Amino acid sequence: MTLASKITLVRVAFIPIFMVLMYLGGGQPGLWMWLALAVFILASLTDYIDGQIARKCNQVSDFGKFLDPLADKLLTIAAMTMFCEWGTMSAWALMLVLTREFAVTGLRLVAVGKGKVIAAGWSGKIKTASTMIGLCVLMAFPTVGWIATVVNTVIIVTTVYSGVEYFIQNWNCLWDK
Repeated sequence: MTLASKITLVRVAFIPIFMVLMYLGGGQPGLWMWLALAVFILASLTDYIDGQIARKCNQVSDFGKFLDPLADKLLTIAAMTMFCEWGTMSAWALMLVLTREFAVTGLRLVAVGKGKVIAAGWSGKIKTASTMIGLCVLMAFPTVGWIATVVNTVIIVTTVYSGVEYFIQNWNCLWDK
């Protein structure tokens, strides 16, 4: 197993720790939320670090290609689930994010079956970055209503835009040829 993949596994291991801290924080400002935020930021930074190591040290692997995006999704969805539980995020917004993730993953699987790899597009990277930053802001200010509205709007808009873009650019993968 490569160093990059081990770092990705560390991100996955941070998720239950993050969830416990979020649970203890209860959606209110305080020590537990700040600790959850610190773990979330550290886990998010491992995404950048493992990618840099994989590319610079020629450690790109099939396992890493599978695990890295999965770890990102699990981390962000863990945070969004807690915010749904506290009423900071609507369940329909979380469902929209989940639908986009499943749909793009399905599109990628169909493409792979046809010998095509769909690389992460800029809109997908912007969606991931804005989601992670937005979730950090929500953890820092969990009870400020207008911040939740702005963060939810950014997550929804970037999620829909990137999902639509993936399908427009790769529509031909869905049809038999």
